[in-house]
Amino acid sequence: MATADDVRRIALKLPGAYEQPSHGGAPSYRTKPRAFAFIREEWDAVVLYVASEEDKHALVASAPDIFFTTAHYDGYALVLVRLSAVDTQELTELVTEAWRLRAPKTHVQGFDATARGPLGDDEEP
Repeated sequence: MATADDVRRIALKLPGAYEQPSHGGAPSYRTKPRAFAFIREEWDAVVLYVASEEDKHALVASAPDIFFTTAHYDGYALVLVRLSAVDTQELTELVTEAWRLRAPKTHVQGFDATARGPLGDDEEP
């Protein structure tokens, strides 16, 4: 089971990532110039960018206990992830992928060049 603190820890280890209050003061995680993750406390979930709306629907269909959406996100490549249903390893992969989709290319290239994950070689999720 993951938590909003896990999202924060994972997101802030990614190059260029920073935290900024979003809707209702809830945390969001961004790289200039875009957000890649939003905490939605009312659902104990994190909203993450995915490659396409088709990918969002595929995730929801494949694991509805983990992934969901609401009418508010119709038409957007954003999926909600139930923190209580995901482990930190999977959350790390999901947050990192969302960051990759939204981060400046130079940050992604630098990240890839290090051949390290967002937690570093010596850290466990």
